[in-house]
Amino acid sequence: MSKNEKGKSREWPAVVYLWAMGMALFGYMFARLAFDTYPHPYHWLSALLGGIAGIPLGWLWYRWRGDVF
Repeated sequence: MSKNEKGKSREWPAVVYLWAMGMALFGYMFARLAFDTYPHPYHWLSALLGGIAGIPLGWLWYRWRGDVF
């Protein structure tokens, strides 16, 4: 392992976590409104899919605008 690789941070930027959490919350709230008559696991599945969709969106935001802090 070279010195350059050792000094780099391996953590994700905060904006990626914020997008993932925001999209998970949006997915859950959307599912509560749209799938109200369906069983409750559909809401959690929508939150999971929203969170997974938020990860690449967060990385795109990070590449375009940088981190939020």
